[in-house]
Amino acid sequence: MSFIINIFKGILIGAGAILPGISSGVLCVVLGIYETLVSRVLHFFKDFKENFFFFLPLVIGGFISIIFISKALLYLLNSYMVPTSFCFIGLILGCIPSVFKQANSSSKRNNKFLKYLFLVFTFSFSIYLLALEKSSGNVPLTVNDISNFDLVKNGFLMSLGTVIPGISNTVILMILGGYNIYLEGLATFNLNILIPMGIGLVVGGFIFLRVIEFLFLHYKTYTYYAIIGFTLGSIFVLLPAFEFNFTFVLSIFLMIFCFFVSYKFSLLEKK
Repeated sequence: MSFIINIFKGILIGAGAILPGISSGVLCVVLGIYETLVSRVLHFFKDFKENFFFFLPLVIGGFISIIFISKALLYLLNSYMVPTSFCFIGLILGCIPSVFKQANSSSKRNNKFLKYLFLVFTFSFSIYLLALEKSSGNVPLTVNDISNFDLVKNGFLMSLGTVIPGISNTVILMILGGYNIYLEGLATFNLNILIPMGIGLVVGGFIFLRVIEFLFLHYKTYTYYAIIGFTLGSIFVLLPAFEFNFTFVLSIFLMIFCFFVSYKFSLLEKK
């Protein structure tokens, strides 16, 4: 049963790697596997068999999502943006109480003011990134406009959004003007795009994962509060333009429903 549940988690995480504004890291946090994921990636060969079977269903789910599910979600976002976006917001908000519980699980004494300072700072930084993306006015680049070095650099910076919850890798690529190139590389399986971006992503991911592991080891509570700030900020990335009409009312009901589903699911995960 846990294998099937982890495939479902992989599907959600895979969707977060593609859909604009949604962070895979946030989904890992709300699914309760972020800290475990960081440790298992960095120490994969230390217990190869156990780690392999941990990642196998997640990878299967990720491929299912990239090939099938994400297309359906993209359709929903394009055709029913307001209800779909509010559903994602509800799913994220429903797991926030569980993340707060994880944040306060450390036995170390922590400064209450400092915890909330980290939360406010990362929340504000997340909003700043959103404003920067909206005001950047970057013209989308084409494959002919970008060098291999730029692709590696984009992959490296994209790893920030992959590793740090609440910072969307797609938003980073939109700021850099390379999001359409990323999509084209995935859609056509263009190795001239995917390989250099993959190199930057792996190198950046390893570096930033090491930093995250160090922070979890020595400053777990503060790190989680910083993650909560990024996560709450990501909600504004998802928040669409809306009017006060029937669609908006329906979207609010869907958000509340998804909130309770997500909340109950997070409680089930802790048992």
